Amino acid sequence: MTDWLDPLRAALDARPTPVAFFFRDDDAGWDDPALEALLDVFEPHGMPLDVAAIPLATSPRTVELLTTRRERGRNDLRVHQHGLAHVNHEPEGRKCEFGASRSPEQQRDDIARGRDVLRELFGELPAVFTPPWNRCAPWTAEVLRDLGFTVLSRDVSAGTAGVPGLLELPITVDWFAKRRKAPVDRAGRGELLAEAAAGDGPVGLMLHHEVMSPQDRADVGELLAVVRAHPAASAAHLDELAQPLNR
Repeated sequence: MTDWLDPLRAALDARPTPVAFFFRDDDAGWDDPALEALLDVFEPHGMPLDVAAIPLATSPRTVELLTTRRERGRNDLRVHQHGLAHVNHEPEGRKCEFGASRSPEQQRDDIARGRDVLRELFGELPAVFTPPWNRCAPWTAEVLRDLGFTVLSRDVSAGTAGVPGLLELPITVDWFAKRRKAPVDRAGRGELLAEAAAGDGPVGLMLHHEVMSPQDRADVGELLAVVRAHPAASAAHLDELAQPLNR
């Protein structure tokens, strides 16, 4: 039953213009079997998936999984950088790998190192960066721009850095809605998707394969089917969505 997606269908029906979706799965390098299970969900729908890979956690198995899936045409996926090691450097407060405790120079070294690692593993990648825990210091955006990154993707609650030359494509729906006080159920998730789809877009959905249940994966499949079939919805990769915004 997909009635939990009825609010989304209604929001799409009411749109005067189409809205684009992107799907971002974080933490590649952790729990390869769970990542493979999520890829299996996306495969029959032919929908694009942006995989945020942790450079120092990405194993040969992770590389083989993602490369083979892409090269054999089983999944429309792109890999981009997710921090360096996904470790917390903040002595207090919220966890952050690129927070205020790290100077611009330290952040530059870590980000460049992570990019070099992923390039060695996957070849050239989209110039997209997702910080662990979806947050970073005010100066991180300038560091990214200076290193040649063109897209920063965080949660919408992080606000906008406003750095010229660096586009921001925020997550508007967290599958687990962690910033809410109470866990979201299926009906609540449908409402969140509808709210995002009624906005200016794009609709960015954040997934974490390593904590998804079989029911979560089944629900994602139902969502993909709706987005694929509805004339007011489309889906694209982060770097594709950034191209028209950069003109």
